[in-house]
Amino acid sequence: MKVKTKSTTRGGRAGSKTGGRAGGRAGGRAGDKTSFKKRDILGMMRKKYCKLCADKIKSIDYKDSKRLESFIRDRGKMVSSRLSGTCAKHQRRVAEAVKKARFISLLPYVR
Repeated sequence: MKVKTKSTTRGGRAGSKTGGRAGGRAGGRAGDKTSFKKRDILGMMRKKYCKLCADKIKSIDYKDSKRLESFIRDRGKMVSSRLSGTCAKHQRRVAEAVKKARFISLLPYVR
């Protein structure tokens, strides 16, 4: 009966500099985007919450361009719910309202 020995590297391959991670980046997962999340003073992660649920907003109007601009980046891309903290229901409504506002030229497609 053969006994398997454990490898000393993380990736299982000897001589692997990346530790078996995809993308060739050492120190963290390859698709890790934690640097984009907001951190408070102590360095702890804040709990993200839906601003629209907190304000008890029932409908999102495409004519309210000031509110919709907070969900658009400076280049014109829509902010994902993961970054903005909105719930799935409100993120769908925001996306629909942004698309309507862009169509009638209340919001720009690209800046």
